[in-house]
Amino acid sequence: MSMLRRIYLGLAIWGAIHPMYYFVSWLAANEWDFGGMIDAWYVNDSATGLTWDLTIAAITLTIWIVAETWVRKNWLALLAIPATFGIGLSCGLPLYLFLRTRPAR
Repeated sequence: MSMLRRIYLGLAIWGAIHPMYYFVSWLAANEWDFGGMIDAWYVNDSATGLTWDLTIAAITLTIWIVAETWVRKNWLALLAIPATFGIGLSCGLPLYLFLRTRPAR
C-alpha cells in the first residue's frame, strides 16, 4: 500500500474516532437527546455557518462520488457516502480518497 493511501486511511480513521468522541460525550451528558444536539448546531450564527459549510461540502462530495463511481465502476467507493452522512465529512472524504486510489484490478 502506498504512503498516500496509508495517509488517507489514517485520516479516515481519525476522522471517524475523534469527532465521534465529542458527539458521544455530548449525547451522554444530555441524556442522548439527538434533537438537542441538532438544535446546538444552530445555536448561533457561527455554528449555523459551520453546519451549512459542512452540509454543502458533504453534498458536493456525494455528487463527486456518484459521478466518479459511474465512470470508474469502483462501486466500493460508494461506502464513503454513508460514512460522510453517518459519521462526518472528516471520515467520508479521506475514506473516499483511500478507496479511489486503490490499484485497478
